[in-house]
Amino acid sequence: MATKHPPGLYVLFFTELWERYSFYSMMAILSLYMNESLHFDVARVGRVYGLYTAGVYILPVAGGLLADRLLGFSRAIIVGGVLMMLGHLVLGIEALPFFYSGLVLLACGSGLLKPNVSTLVGNLYRDRPALRDQGFNIYYMGVNIGAFVSPLTVAWLRAHYGWSVAFMSAAVAMLLSLITFVTFKHHVAEAGIKDDRGSAETRTLPPAEVRSRVITLMAIFGISLVFWIAFYQIFYTFTFWARDNTATSWAPETFQPFEPLGVILLSPVLVALWAWLQKRRSEPSTPVKMLIGVFCVGTAFSLLGYAGTIGGDAGRVSPLWLISANLLIAVGEIALSPMGMSLVNSLSPPQLRGLMMGGWFASLGIGGYLSGYVGRYWDVMPHSRFFFMVVAILVAVAVPLSLLTPQIKRTIARAET
Repeated sequence: MATKHPPGLYVLFFTELWERYSFYSMMAILSLYMNESLHFDVARVGRVYGLYTAGVYILPVAGGLLADRLLGFSRAIIVGGVLMMLGHLVLGIEALPFFYSGLVLLACGSGLLKPNVSTLVGNLYRDRPALRDQGFNIYYMGVNIGAFVSPLTVAWLRAHYGWSVAFMSAAVAMLLSLITFVTFKHHVAEAGIKDDRGSAETRTLPPAEVRSRVITLMAIFGISLVFWIAFYQIFYTFTFWARDNTATSWAPETFQPFEPLGVILLSPVLVALWAWLQKRRSEPSTPVKMLIGVFCVGTAFSLLGYAGTIGGDAGRVSPLWLISANLLIAVGEIALSPMGMSLVNSLSPPQLRGLMMGGWFASLGIGGYLSGYVGRYWDVMPHSRFFFMVVAILVAVAVPLSLLTPQIKRTIARAET
């Protein structure tokens, strides 16, 4: 069995780094653009933001199916990347019809690109499954490097050259992503081929086991969904909190890099902690790690709720409250997201792998939509009550799902034998 990571991992790492740069640079200023340039009120911002985020992450269900049945993984990634590049260019034309057209192109492109890059990462480890979790953690670093750099760059571009240049700069990043993938795609060619062993494995999986795996993944999607409801407030209500309730002269979007920076810096720490616990046979199971992630996010929102009660509801408070919340959310993301992606790849019945990876992204999409729905109450209630409301939502969903942990662990154990 191979003991090194395949070179294709680094191709996908940089493909996703530039794609994430393009996505997060646009997301960094999207709410501000709607509020300050298009003059949408906070509730309308929430509706558009929620629907767009839902489209970005629900369309991968269709994108996964198209890759499985028609296009193949590599072609779907290329078509998706081209659509995203065009979407960024169209979005940069400052007129309402172009704004909506650009969002549609971006959502459709994401639907083709996102699930299939992740599926290729998993497929690279067919002959080295023991390295799969590490591979997804390395890949996830690319996501967060892009997410860290992009808000800083786009904030500078917006301040010096305006909204159009800021939005269109993301098209350059997508071009770099496409060039990386097309130039080096021979390194992922084997991963893009459907494995005949999958068909044999499918025939040996009893229907009851297939059903059990799908039900287990639905529970995983539920844990993921509630996490992203809170997470996507970073680009929505957190941005308005930074602008209106934080005692600083920083541009609002410059607070966003603290979350991906936390992921980059703290990932090795958390991985080392899991390894230390594993040696002592005390490492939490994957579903427990995901619930720990939800707990960290709940703690972050509790901190901001408290900050609201001591002055942030109507005035301004120290920026350290928002920075601390972003770092706590980063710990939650490390515990939940890469492990969840790896679990989806390893548990999915082979003939449904693309669809199930699309289902993972759909959980992000529904969470993103609900984040917009919840966020429209930002101007309706005191900010402290808003943050505590998010905590209540996290608890209400996570506690029942935690009762399914033993069932999830049994399904994982069967899949690993």
